[in-house]
Amino acid sequence: MKFIDLTIPLGIGTPPWPTYEPLQVKYNKRLAPNGANGQLLTHSNHLGTHLDGEIHFYTPGKDIASLDMDFLIHEAAIVDLSDVVADYDVYTSKMIEERVEVKEGDILIIHTGYHHFGWDQPTADEIRYMVMHPGPGAEFVDWAKSKKLRWIGVDCGSADHPMNTIIRNWMPRQTAQAKRVFKKKLGVELEEFFDDDKYQQMHIKMFPDHIIHAECLGGDLDLLLNRRVQVGFFPWRFVDGESSIGRCVAMVEDDEYEELMAKKATMTKTKHGDATNQAHVESLNKISAENLS
Repeated sequence: MKFIDLTIPLGIGTPPWPTYEPLQVKYNKRLAPNGANGQLLTHSNHLGTHLDGEIHFYTPGKDIASLDMDFLIHEAAIVDLSDVVADYDVYTSKMIEERVEVKEGDILIIHTGYHHFGWDQPTADEIRYMVMHPGPGAEFVDWAKSKKLRWIGVDCGSADHPMNTIIRNWMPRQTAQAKRVFKKKLGVELEEFFDDDKYQQMHIKMFPDHIIHAECLGGDLDLLLNRRVQVGFFPWRFVDGESSIGRCVAMVEDDEYEELMAKKATMTKTKHGDATNQAHVESLNKISAENLS
C-alpha cells in the first residue's frame, strides 16, 4: 500500500482562516553554540490542512484526542465539483451523487477546485481561496446527517459558504458581488438564503451529530477525483484540543500508485511539487465570469 498526500504545505506564508493567528517560527537554539537547532512555533489550530473538532463549536463535544482511528480512517468518496460551481456558488447533495457513489458512514472529500488558489499554487489568490469559494446550502446538512457521514473534507478555507460566516460583514466588496450572484442564480437575496437560523450551519448544526470536517485539503488531490478510495486524517492526539493541524492521505495499492505517479509526471507542478490540473482553473474562471457578468 502507498500513500497520496492530500495536505497543503505549511509555512509562514500559509494563510490562516481570516483573523486567526498565523504561523510564526523562530530559532531558540542553533548548532553553534547549542549543538542542535531548535525552533519555537506560535499558531492557531486553523492553519493549513486541519481538522475542526467538535468542541470548536459544541461545548459538550469530543476533543481531538477522543477521536478513534477507526473514525479518522475509512472509505471515502472524493467528488469534483469544479465543473459546476465557482465564485460564490452553492453546491448540492444532488451534484455530489451525480458524480460519485456516497455510502452510509463514508468520509466525503469535496474538490471545489479552490485549492488552486491556495498560497502554494501558480494561480494563488488568497481572497478568492478564503472569501469567494462555493459552499453548501441547508439541504446538504440534512443529507449529510441522513448519510451518517463520518467527516467531510474540503479543499478551500471553510466547509461553510464564506457568505454564511462573519466574512460577510468583513468583506463588503465581495459580499456585494455575492449578493448579485445569489439573486441571479438562485432568485433569492443572500440574507434570505443564509438567514440567522442557518448561520455557519456546517459547524453549528453538524458537530452535535459528530459530523466534523477537515479544511484546506490539497496536495495531490487532483489525482483522485470522482472515485472511492481509503482516506485517513492524522491530527495530534490533542487532549482538550478544539481542532488540530494534521496530515491527510489517501491509500492506494502499489500498482495503482505507479499509474498515478506516471500521470503526475505529465501534469503541471506547484512550487512544492504537487500535481495541479489547470483545466480546473479554466473551468472555475469561466463559470465565475458568467456568475459576475
